[in-house]
Amino acid sequence: MTELPLDQVRTLLAVVDEGTFDAAATALHVTPSAVSQRVKALEQRTGRVLLIRTKPVRPTESGEVVVRFARQLARLEREAHTELGMTGSEEPTRLSIAVNSDSLATWFLPALTRVPEELRLCYELRREDQDHTAALLREGLVMAAVTSSPDPVAGCSVRSLGRMSYVPAASPGFAARWLGDPPDVPLRDALADAPVVCFDRRDDIQDGFVRGLRRGRGGASSLRHLVPTSEGFVDAVAAGMGWGMVPEVQAAPLLDAGRLVNLAPDRKVDIPLFWQQWKLDFPALATVAEIVAAAAAEVLDTA
Repeated sequence: MTELPLDQVRTLLAVVDEGTFDAAATALHVTPSAVSQRVKALEQRTGRVLLIRTKPVRPTESGEVVVRFARQLARLEREAHTELGMTGSEEPTRLSIAVNSDSLATWFLPALTRVPEELRLCYELRREDQDHTAALLREGLVMAAVTSSPDPVAGCSVRSLGRMSYVPAASPGFAARWLGDPPDVPLRDALADAPVVCFDRRDDIQDGFVRGLRRGRGGASSLRHLVPTSEGFVDAVAAGMGWGMVPEVQAAPLLDAGRLVNLAPDRKVDIPLFWQQWKLDFPALATVAEIVAAAAAEVLDTA
């Protein structure tokens, strides 16, 4: 009873990808009852609950292992078809990659344009905060990820890409109004009261910066705007909606043009970035990894 029947493994993957048993049944051209029976049989065989029956369904920790196995199996099967010249081998190869918004907006997409066209790759990019991209790898939803975690996900390798630097910035008008010119109060206190722009509710880089100034006390103001795109975030700061920690590579031209001012030229925040990918003999993925690492070295601080 140690084997994992392929039809059951593929069914579990379909349920996770489609989100419901009914949708998986439609995708697999079988009945919902057949899908349910296969998943139950696989859970009995492994002796573990593999799915959390929510909408959409989510894999358990054990389910993540099976889902990752299913994706790797599908990848190996497609490679075998290609090498054997079987029907359908001319279909492009799809790579699923999780990447944080700031990397997407700056250096990551130009890196992908360097990948040779003859590899016939299609990319499925999943945007997620760098602190959470590793979770998508763990769940088997992507094959590779740009992440802030140096600890490899089970079954994955990891390599350092460098550090993305962030500077505290605001529009000149905002700085004059809220911080004073010259400053009326210390920066650590002014930033605790001034409106702030955040990427989303999980974005705590602004709070961390203020806590650093105040030696662990408090954080940024509760007067905060949530702008969940990298470009929109920078535009909101430049428009004077609030101050924010802007990637240095995006801030530089705006600082030069006088549209932004650096609120603390002697302080910045460095976020380390890493590339994690499946430990799978997959030449196309290895090529992408080398190109991504080379592109990151041109933009990120690697000293």
